[in-house]
Amino acid sequence: MYAKVYNFKFPGLSEAKVAATFCSENLGKNIVPFNIRSLNISIGKCGSISINLKFETGDDLNKFEENSKDFFQDLKKTFVFKQSDFSGIYVYNYESELTSTELSLN
Repeated sequence: MYAKVYNFKFPGLSEAKVAATFCSENLGKNIVPFNIRSLNISIGKCGSISINLKFETGDDLNKFEENSKDFFQDLKKTFVFKQSDFSGIYVYNYESELTSTELSLN
């Protein structure tokens, strides 16, 4: 699996909330076209946003990076923030599946 991680630091939590909505709406539309295997967006109480994307192949990651430039330009024109990002390869990943083992008797 290939990863792309974006970290944004906004002036405050309110700005981060609005930006997170913008990111989720725009990136969510790209799940199928760019073969995104996982998309996680989290907000920190200090006004930070972390976006983690997983791709099956390096080609999928490169295609996403090439075609997402307009999205990030719009983000930069709309919000004030500091950004860091990196591409990488997952060396270890664990995610448990959410399951319920409860039985209800009526």
